[in-house]
Amino acid sequence: MIAALARAISRATGTNVDLETVKILMIFSGAGLLVSLVAAMIYGQALNAALF
Repeated sequence: MIAALARAISRATGTNVDLETVKILMIFSGAGLLVSLVAAMIYGQALNAALF
């Protein structure tokens, strides 16, 4: 699956994308998503109460 994603990115951008690069991007993207979800869970209730 990662190899297919790397090939798709390579075709779309026209550059040579390595599998390790895709793995690193997926790790950082997943970590950023996790942090965003945790922040939304923590501050979501306070923000919702402040708006209404």
